[in-house]
Amino acid sequence: MMGVVYTETVVHMAPPAFEKDLPYQVAIVSLDSGGRVTGRIEGERVAIDDRVVLVETRDGVPFFRKNP
Repeated sequence: MMGVVYTETVVHMAPPAFEKDLPYQVAIVSLDSGGRVTGRIEGERVAIDDRVVLVETRDGVPFFRKNP
């Protein structure tokens, strides 16, 4: 699954279950197949209009990575 970053933000304060991941980036991704999904970003930080690819889903949360 691939798409384009519609918007993004970096989370600096999180509930206890996610504190170990701080800071982390989340983004709304406009999918090539249509629709939008909110997911986490792994690896290099992304910006609006960057292309991303789904790398895995953990506990129902999609994780995307910048697509070079």
